[in-house]
Amino acid sequence: MNPQQRRDYESYIAGRVASLRRTAYRLAGSWDAADDLVQDTFVKLYLHWARATAARSIDAYSRRILVNTFLEQLRRPWYRRVLSFGSPPDRPVRPVDHDGALDLRAALGRLAAGQRAVVILRYWEGLDVAETAEALGCSEGTVKSQTSAAIGRLRRLLPEYAGLVQPAGTDRSTA
Repeated sequence: MNPQQRRDYESYIAGRVASLRRTAYRLAGSWDAADDLVQDTFVKLYLHWARATAARSIDAYSRRILVNTFLEQLRRPWYRRVLSFGSPPDRPVRPVDHDGALDLRAALGRLAAGQRAVVILRYWEGLDVAETAEALGCSEGTVKSQTSAAIGRLRRLLPEYAGLVQPAGTDRSTA
């Protein structure tokens, strides 16, 4: 890596560490695991910086590395997951229903890793189906089916909230 590429990399990292860390926290469930994920992501991004800068979006490239690293860790036989969705995010943007947020975090922790990744990328990160499919390296159909399965599971885990969220494209007012 030449000096200019190193400066570009360092500048990119400095500007994205907070957002990648939040995404990693949402995936892993603890700040310690999130920090490890982000560190691993930055190492892999450094090793593939030339490919990342050639990609359509460096943000999408780094997000895909993050998600793939998270999923790889879960596949390792020695990896023991300890979910601690009890600590709140850095700063809530608006007032939060803390009990509901804790319930949701616990329910997210009970989803399969792929389903959790889809929900977080779609609904917290605001990615559309195509962007989520690109980040996960799967088809749009897989994203849709994983989203549907995850929402169904969340409805079963959180029955008091089941009627509050409607899938996109449905309108219950005419029923």
